[in-house]
Amino acid sequence: QVQVVESGGGLVQAGGSLRLSCAASGRTFSSYTMGWFRQAPGKEREFVAAIARSGGTTYADSVKDRFTISRDNAKNTVYLQMNSLKPEDTAVYYCAADPRGWYRGNDYYSQKMTSYDYWGQGTQVSVSS
Repeated sequence: QVQVVESGGGLVQAGGSLRLSCAASGRTFSSYTMGWFRQAPGKEREFVAAIARSGGTTYADSVKDRFTISRDNAKNTVYLQMNSLKPEDTAVYYCAADPRGWYRGNDYYSQKMTSYDYWGQGTQVSVSS
């Protein structure tokens, strides 16, 4: 069982920045594929960013060039640096872990929710105009 815990959400003005953190348990964290998703009120949960074991990354078009996902394997933590925030970025942000993603290769990552086995409780990000 992998525990996933997000932190770092809050209220920020449009154009501002926030950094979310996600701590995941497990001695083999460096092998996990990790992802960030978000869910706005009244909308379905959507993909934001993912990072492979190799450090390779992928982003949703809506956040590309504004958000950066990174990982610190020594701390079992993944980060989501969010810059130039917009009101439409307001959502609950969820972190997810796929401990077996590396079976598909060091550069494997996924934008599909079903690829991830473990999820955090979410952290609220609110962007005011």
